[in-house]
Amino acid sequence: MHFTAETSSNGVIERDFTVGDVPGVLWSPAPGADRAPLVLMAHSGGQHKRAPGIVGRAQRFITGCGFHVAAIDAPGHGDRPRTPVDEQHIAVLRQAQAAGKPLGPVAAGIHLELAARAVPEWRATLDALQELPEIGAEGPVGFWGIMQGTGIGVPLVAAEPRIGAAVFGCLGQESLAEAAARITVPVEFVLQWDDEHIDRRSGLALFDAFASKEKTLHANAGGHRELPRFEADSATRFFARHLIA
Repeated sequence: MHFTAETSSNGVIERDFTVGDVPGVLWSPAPGADRAPLVLMAHSGGQHKRAPGIVGRAQRFITGCGFHVAAIDAPGHGDRPRTPVDEQHIAVLRQAQAAGKPLGPVAAGIHLELAARAVPEWRATLDALQELPEIGAEGPVGFWGIMQGTGIGVPLVAAEPRIGAAVFGCLGQESLAEAAARITVPVEFVLQWDDEHIDRRSGLALFDAFASKEKTLHANAGGHRELPRFEADSATRFFARHLIA
């Protein structure tokens, strides 16, 4: 891990980093704080590590719970170059959107390909973050990611035993069911009841597929991008329950 920039504002330290050729950002409480849990955050499709939703939730997790929060750019997103495969993904999504088709079924295959690249990157990033003395190798780790973040996050959490709690949502698709069945940690799952892109039954089926003994479904009225802001507060409480001893 190489830190490339650092700023500080309102008691939050923000550090840009790279792990190999993957750029990321780490937000931390002010210096002098005790070792704290870490939350990994994966952005949605077409966004990046500093998308407003990522930054806003990171601030809540830090000021509300004193956590460290890390985000990286997914393959082909943010500060990362696009491969021909990434360009093809964009073209397929745009064609579906122009035709007025639901994007969920189209995104399913794209997420599988992205996850194949992104999961090893996330695991390498977690290795590097846990070498930092303020985080440590034994500290609790959570994961937050909706939409594309769920498409990458479900395979990641299924493969990564260090992650002890996860927030997913706004996605369905049977392609994630096998990985979901290997997840046993506490899960909070958000679902938009009137989602124009994700079939409601598909979302409910994904929630049902998680093997977690403790899992909670939050179903809210509204479309794909109308997730209520209070869900950020709920996620903060969720991680406080499961990551703070």
